[in-house]
Amino acid sequence: MTDLDEEFGAAMRLALDEARAAGRDGEIPVGAVVLDGSGAVIGTGRNDREGSTDPTGHAEIVAMRAAARARGEWRLSGCTLVVTLEPCTMCAGASVQARVDRVVYGAVDAKAGAVGSLWDVVRDRRLNHRPEVLAGVLAAECGALLSEFFVHRRVR
Repeated sequence: MTDLDEEFGAAMRLALDEARAAGRDGEIPVGAVVLDGSGAVIGTGRNDREGSTDPTGHAEIVAMRAAARARGEWRLSGCTLVVTLEPCTMCAGASVQARVDRVVYGAVDAKAGAVGSLWDVVRDRRLNHRPEVLAGVLAAECGALLSEFFVHRRVR
C-alpha cells in the first residue's frame, strides 16, 4: 500500500462502490466522490449516461454537481475530486472550471485520459486554474473493475 493509497484509500473505496453500482445498472463502472477541505464527502457520482440519456453523465460531472449543490455555489475551491478512472477532456475541463484543488484518480485511461496520459488539460499553463494531480490510488482495483466489466460485455 502506498502513502497515497493510505491517504485517499477510504475515499477511493467509496468511489469504487459508486462504480460497482454503475456497472450493475449497465453503465461503464466509473465512480467519483468530492471531498471538502476537511475530508468530508460532499458529493458522489457514478456514470449514468445510458440511464439519463445525458452525454455529460460522467461520474465526475455528477459528483461535482452534487458537491456544488451541497455547498450552494459552483466554486469547489478547497475540494478534492476522487475518481476511479483518469478523467476525460470534458471532466478534466470541468474540474478546472469548478476550481477543484486536487484531482485524485485510480486507473490510467490511455485511450481518453486528460490528466496526464493522452492529454494533460489540468496542468496547461494557459489556464487560470491548475489542480494538483495524484494518480494511481488503488489503481489495480480500479482497473480490474473496468477490465472485468468489458470482458463480460464482449462475451454477450
